[in-house]
Amino acid sequence: MGGGAASAAARPRTISAQEPLVAYVEDHRSDRVTLMIGEDEVVVRDRDLVTRLLAAMGGK
Repeated sequence: MGGGAASAAARPRTISAQEPLVAYVEDHRSDRVTLMIGEDEVVVRDRDLVTRLLAAMGGK
């Protein structure tokens, strides 16, 4: 993936999602979410976001 991983705080910018957004949670016990749009990849650390994503999937 181009762009490499960076914290969200290091790259504060507005992205207009012209391409699909993919959120990847490797370990549901962590606070790490990898967000990918096209060639861009950003790693955010947000436990609440992980919890909300899992809830949206019905806790699977």
